[in-house]
Amino acid sequence: MLPFRFLRRLTVALAAAGSACAYGFSGGGLPSHVRTVAVIPFSNETASPEITREVTDAMREGLSKRLGLRDASEEKASAIARGTIVRYEMDVPVAYSADRQQATATRRKLQIVVDIEIFDQVLGKTIWQKKGIIGEGEYSERFEAEGRKQAISRIVNEVVEGAQSQW
Repeated sequence: MLPFRFLRRLTVALAAAGSACAYGFSGGGLPSHVRTVAVIPFSNETASPEITREVTDAMREGLSKRLGLRDASEEKASAIARGTIVRYEMDVPVAYSADRQQATATRRKLQIVVDIEIFDQVLGKTIWQKKGIIGEGEYSERFEAEGRKQAISRIVNEVVEGAQSQW
């Protein structure tokens, strides 16, 4: 039978080794020198001007909170996130009312397509980029903003996950 002290030390050592493995690999996240980001207002190729601010603000918040980056001006940032809103389609019917007398859609879908790049200003190279990121959202009639928020959130998730998986 092993002494209690030995088992306790072994348990502590294994726990320390396990936590070192969780954080010790250089396989996730951004380079260590990237601590600040400037999110440049996205170019907008759609007919919806309000979407530029919404996508840019959501991207700024997502990169800050989920990647731990501080917001900075373009001149001082170690990385820049920039992109283009390529497409914004709304009012795609998803579900219809069962009332035969009034055929109206009760659920609608919208789709936002974005191209994005995260550029490392310190090393002068692209950290991550992807074209054609599609975010979709569903909403009830007259609640388009709700669907837009869902779609933008999905785009931010894909960008954050993509940036984390590159290093």
